[in-house]
Amino acid sequence: MSEKKAMIYLQPTPVRIWHWLNALGIVTLCVTGAQIRFPEYVNIFGTYKAAIELHNTAGIVVAISFFLWIFYYLIVAGTLVKLYVPNMGDIQHGILRQALFYFFNYFRGKPNPHHTTPENKFNPMQKAAYLVIMAVLVPLVIVSGILLLNIEPLRNTLLMIGGLKILVGVHFLLACSLCAFLFTHVYLATLGHTPFAHFVPMWTGWEEVEEDHH
Repeated sequence: MSEKKAMIYLQPTPVRIWHWLNALGIVTLCVTGAQIRFPEYVNIFGTYKAAIELHNTAGIVVAISFFLWIFYYLIVAGTLVKLYVPNMGDIQHGILRQALFYFFNYFRGKPNPHHTTPENKFNPMQKAAYLVIMAVLVPLVIVSGILLLNIEPLRNTLLMIGGLKILVGVHFLLACSLCAFLFTHVYLATLGHTPFAHFVPMWTGWEEVEEDHH
């Protein structure tokens, strides 16, 4: 007997706009960053100068996008902590249970232990990952990028943290981590009841769920 489905409004319009603006900026940063770091192997944007200018522009877009994200979830929606900070149940057993689903039970046809609702959009693993990404990784990328954009006026600050080579190395490692997250994020998004089930809400706002979950 087939399960009944219901539609829930999961992703409001401001979230969808922010998501795709942020995604475009991060993808652009990854691609232009590859050309800047390895110009002898990657040449997508023509000149080295063009890659740098586009990289800097994308960095500004991502920085603005980050502050829009904070403003929306903290001030407008007021759900930043509830959605992104794992609770005690998530830490004690939710993360492990979700990991077992992703690595084993999904391939055995078992149901997802997390039931998505507008008030509880993210499973425990997503909460933990997004908290690290949005509270640590992205801010560090933004700060290191701002320092690289203002080498001369912030020369004393650069010397305090070890110099330009250290800063460039840290920025590159942070960028690699962000790029790795991007690939992981896209892959895990395909693990719905259909490969595109989790992509649709980011276009329409609506997600199909089992009726009893709704």
